[in-house]
Amino acid sequence: MKLRRSRTAPQAVGSDVRRPVLQLIRVNRTHGAGATEVVSLCDADLTVKAGEFVAIMGPSGSGKSTLLNLAGGLDVATAGEVLVEGADLGGMSVSERAVLRRRSIGYVFQDFNLLPALTAVENVSFPLELDGWSLRRAHAAARAVLDEVGVADLADRRPEDMSGGQAQRVAIARALVGARRLLLADEPTGALDSAAGTGILHVLRERADRGASVVMVTHEARFAAWADRTVFLRDGRVVDSTRPSDPADLLVGLAQ
Repeated sequence: MKLRRSRTAPQAVGSDVRRPVLQLIRVNRTHGAGATEVVSLCDADLTVKAGEFVAIMGPSGSGKSTLLNLAGGLDVATAGEVLVEGADLGGMSVSERAVLRRRSIGYVFQDFNLLPALTAVENVSFPLELDGWSLRRAHAAARAVLDEVGVADLADRRPEDMSGGQAQRVAIARALVGARRLLLADEPTGALDSAAGTGILHVLRERADRGASVVMVTHEARFAAWADRTVFLRDGRVVDSTRPSDPADLLVGLAQ
């Protein structure tokens, strides 16, 4: 897969490129109550600055997807604060969080979440159109980012006519389009072969280098090694954070 650099992708916003973009402060998320209570996150703290690429690792059920859902405003914390560029997501209405996601947060879902009735270019441009972009401008931006992730030829194809790997790259393009200052990716390479996965990591790394904050859940040490640091979760708690020089160091952290 040959990837191309987008000429329309956003540059870092503001003069202080190391400001916090995402902050989780003693965040708890529980479901149910009493005997049925399940703790998904417990006193989780995390700060991600502009231009930083953070990988999240941990065993199944450790709270990785819950953390991303809270960071993206898809869920709200039971206790604690989740701040995106200083704005408290817990104090926003559902519609206000939706506007913030459209304008500032790109989210790559594990199950892609593409709209089946829309083509690839329509799926990618849809958030921009909701935010008031003209159809022509939104489609141009969508085609540019589809080209960036290597699937420009799928622009007029619907999800049912794509392979899993193709659909995943379209979903990644949708997360990248527009002025996304925070990119959240839940296993973005899960449906991709090794070469395509490496290509997507190149794109995410480049976005971080240009000022976006990237948080990626992954179970693969070789992909986490692209990040500036790796945060480990276990039983809903942040148990370690490391800046490894070798993927083997990540396996040690994961085993702790």
